[in-house]
Amino acid sequence: MNLPNKLTLLRIILVPFFVAFLLIEQIPWNNIWALLIFIIASLTDFFDGRYARKYKMITDFGKFADPLADKILVISAFCCFVQMGIMHCVPLIIILFREFAVTSVRLVSATKGKVVSANIFGKAKTVSQIVTIIVMILNLVIVQLFGNIFPEFVFTIINEAVIWISVLFTIISGIIYLKDNADVYKTMK
Repeated sequence: MNLPNKLTLLRIILVPFFVAFLLIEQIPWNNIWALLIFIIASLTDFFDGRYARKYKMITDFGKFADPLADKILVISAFCCFVQMGIMHCVPLIIILFREFAVTSVRLVSATKGKVVSANIFGKAKTVSQIVTIIVMILNLVIVQLFGNIFPEFVFTIINEAVIWISVLFTIISGIIYLKDNADVYKTMK
């Protein structure tokens, strides 16, 4: 297994630790730890792809596992936010719908011997979701460190804005992805 694939697996392994720190408030500085783990996991996404392209280590496993690892990390964070009451379920449902639709196209393509890798719009969607999650955890860190120095509605407005921006990227990337891979549907019987 090459280094980029190991980084992808590391991202998946970090998810339970991230979730534990985010949800278990009894852990001292839990939000800071969750933020650090999330940033490390997100950086593995940046470095695995860059390293794989630079040293020509792109594999079919990486094309499949890398987006899957992204989905596991991001959806885990959004599920935690819903559990914590700082995100409504509607954006999460939209995100899940897109991810299931795109994954189904990938799986059908794989049965036909075609590996579909992420495009620039999928990468933009992932970046927007990662930025959203970092901003939302930073808001939690600010409250944890300094108390409610801002009225609660400030954090609510910031969270809602970044969530819906990432949902917009999610919808756009999903539509483009499904349109670009429409040939997969034509081969289904």
